Amino acid sequence: MRLNKKSLGQNFLIDKNIIKKIINLTCIKNRHIIEIGPGEGALTNEILKHKPKSLSIIEKDTGLAKKLELKFYNIKIIKVYNADILKFNLENIIKKNSVIMGNLPYNISSQILVKILKFSKWFPNFSDLILMFQKELGEKVIGKYLSPNYGRLSILSSYRLILLKKFLVSANCFSPKPKVTSMVLHFQPTKNKFYKIKNISNLEKITNILFSNKRKMINKNLKKILTKNEISKINDLKLNYRPSEIQPNLYYKITEFYEKK
Repeated sequence: MRLNKKSLGQNFLIDKNIIKKIINLTCIKNRHIIEIGPGEGALTNEILKHKPKSLSIIEKDTGLAKKLELKFYNIKIIKVYNADILKFNLENIIKKNSVIMGNLPYNISSQILVKILKFSKWFPNFSDLILMFQKELGEKVIGKYLSPNYGRLSILSSYRLILLKKFLVSANCFSPKPKVTSMVLHFQPTKNKFYKIKNISNLEKITNILFSNKRKMINKNLKKILTKNEISKINDLKLNYRPSEIQPNLYYKITEFYEKK
């Protein structure tokens, strides 16, 4: 399991206790597992001990992918994909009740999460999502309304995911040692019963527009999205609010009105 890929080096998770803690977040036995960014296969080894039904591992680094293929060549349940996760059709390989797990490269971790959130089929086939982020980003993913970390990513995430557990991982658990602390987040997918957004890309678009001027009132940007009449129909929405003062349910409601156009 890799922390972050640099041009000439890797940061690999080496702490066996943390590896076991990640594995123990959910049941692995007889389930389909997808691992993103396996690195040298430390987490992969532990997954195999728990006897999954199948294990698909996606590694962008060609050298590492070849090493993994050699390492696990005699294990029939493993499939190694040497691919860029952002270009890879992840949804296509996920079977019912799958577990997605991985240690995400910091520079694209938010893009990977959004890629998963934007799966065309929702309710999705995966039932558990266990990902490691840089602590700073992890806090933004789970940021609560009115907290300093509340924003676009947490609004998008909370529409489709429920947080089950989180824990921090010290830089000392990696080799070579990075300069940052990491955070493991365990989610399960959910379906919002109160709001029916047809395309989550529209929610992403709405939050991008409104948060483009984070410190300014939403008045001007909101009028780019909805008419005065539509705005008046949304209870508790005030034009002098700033983006961070708007509750998630109001973003969902704005998106519903936008989709009716």
